[in-house]
Amino acid sequence: MSLEIITFGNIEEAVLNYLSKNLEEIFSTKVNIGGSYDIPRYAYAQMRDQYLALLILNALQTPKENQKILAIIDKDLYAEGLNFVFGEAEPKKGVCIISITRLRQSYYGLEEDRELFLKRALKEAVHEIGHLFGLNHCSNPKCVMHFSNSLLDTDRKDYHFCNNCIKILGF
Repeated sequence: MSLEIITFGNIEEAVLNYLSKNLEEIFSTKVNIGGSYDIPRYAYAQMRDQYLALLILNALQTPKENQKILAIIDKDLYAEGLNFVFGEAEPKKGVCIISITRLRQSYYGLEEDRELFLKRALKEAVHEIGHLFGLNHCSNPKCVMHFSNSLLDTDRKDYHFCNNCIKILGF
């Protein structure tokens, strides 16, 4: 299995390198940093000032066999029925996306914390990739697969899988 990280718009190289290095370790696989793509304009909902995550995922090509794709965007995302999402996955297609917009302290008017931002990005990336491996949301609030309804949920959980999720994954 290999993982490719692609971006929509400009994402800081240091963020990509941090995620790549850590995802290689967590998933014991090679991570390639792929290209950058234009954000599909049709995914933008002007009334919400957000992008519909599913439309962006649908714009992605299906990855090669034994490959997964993680897309990263610095725009606010939403899913039908939700005010926002940190990310979304399409397991059948093998693609997922995370937004780093709401992971920054500055989004909430707070002083920036680089380390906290990077940890949040890693947790959301691992969470969405976990869905690509067939994992559902976990009831353990410390597990990376626990649903994040708020940033407090993301901060509370770890970037590792709990023992139950590890058993399902077979890692």
